[in-house]
Amino acid sequence: MLTRQKAADIFDRVRKFSTADETELLISGGKSALTRFANNTITQNVSEDNYVLSLRVNLDGRTARATTNKFDDESIKRVVQSATELAKVQEKDPDLLPLAHASAYDENGPQVARSFFETSSIGPKERAQAVGEMVDVAQKYKLTSAGIYATSESVEAVLNSKGLFAYHSQTSAEVSVTMLGADSSGWQKANYPDARDLSPADLAEIAARKAIDSAHPEELPPGKYTVILEPAAVLDILGYMFWDWGGQAILDERSFLNNRIGTQLFGENINITDDVYHPLQNGAPFDGEGVRRERVPLVEEGVVKRLVFARGTAEKIRHSDHAGKVGPIAATGHGFPLPNEIGEIPMNIVVTSAGRTRTVNDMISSTERGILVTRLWYIREVEPYDKIVTGMTRDGTFLIENGRVSRGLLNFRFNQSLVQFLNNVEAMSPPVRASGEEAFDMVVPAMKVRDFNFTEVTKF
Repeated sequence: MLTRQKAADIFDRVRKFSTADETELLISGGKSALTRFANNTITQNVSEDNYVLSLRVNLDGRTARATTNKFDDESIKRVVQSATELAKVQEKDPDLLPLAHASAYDENGPQVARSFFETSSIGPKERAQAVGEMVDVAQKYKLTSAGIYATSESVEAVLNSKGLFAYHSQTSAEVSVTMLGADSSGWQKANYPDARDLSPADLAEIAARKAIDSAHPEELPPGKYTVILEPAAVLDILGYMFWDWGGQAILDERSFLNNRIGTQLFGENINITDDVYHPLQNGAPFDGEGVRRERVPLVEEGVVKRLVFARGTAEKIRHSDHAGKVGPIAATGHGFPLPNEIGEIPMNIVVTSAGRTRTVNDMISSTERGILVTRLWYIREVEPYDKIVTGMTRDGTFLIENGRVSRGLLNFRFNQSLVQFLNNVEAMSPPVRASGEEAFDMVVPAMKVRDFNFTEVTKF
């Protein structure tokens, strides 16, 4: 593992070779390993140990970046020279800011502990044992299993010539398992910094039960139905909204929040916060420039309250026609490494109910007729302002009748406005850490939603 001291030593060598006005170094990488299985047997076991140095220089109003994954003096000297030569041939950027001051990341601020020996010490033997537990479940029910068990130990650091030094280490353990029957499937996925929170056998049991209970699926006509979306499905469908929550998206007039900040856009029961310090979240407490991330209330009781800003975007929007229309304007620590065209995005989403919560079983028992959805996939945006997205259900879609799950269904394609979706939420569970396939991990509840628009039925 690249320690804090080693990161400092590398930056000292970078500065020795740099003649730029300002120098910024990003260090990222670590150790990762993955055991893959299919047809109830291990098919692949791989590991990687790699770190990347990404160097940016500011030179007479110009900026450029170069990278290397070699740490010897000659390689560091070469990457400094590359960044400097690239900067010299750039056009001057009138919006370029000086590097963030050391005070942008106060090391005495809130801390997050996301590195665990119990995860970093896992090797191929332990991963194989976990896969064995999942395969045992498949064989017990005469199903075919496939999936992964992956672990990692990673580092992120930002250092600059203004004295800023932000460092974060983290571990991760992840399981994804699919159970296949003759005409059905079930799926589960989970990711935690602490491997002790992960139970591969329990995930396999849930996936197997979904495959068994959805066997011999029947066809239901498309239409608008009450749906109960499990947390993974909620995460993946909502993930398409959050690219619009940055100041740069507002400046580019590509956000569905343009002219909607401060309005009652969603149902009064919807709260959404970006909170890297939430105990179920992960990631570093600083952004790509080393600025400390703030906890930002994005939506309160359905009202869009705030956006997130990188330093440069906040400065530009203060002097634009959007000033006074987007709520408080200040760098919130959500920017990507510069230069980039993205700007910023909230990536530590926590969705909660402004009212009381209910369990998924309570939601099912209160539903006369509806559809239970395990997860969604192949999600794409259709219309940007009402945020209409399309996609399909997968790996466990069930009919609910008279307060109970009655049988499996063929999968559906949907076309659904996310604005309408978040106005039609009738109930939410307590939020959990959830993993999907279409968006980054979030802390979200299961949701019961009326009038969800299914447009087609698939053949499987």
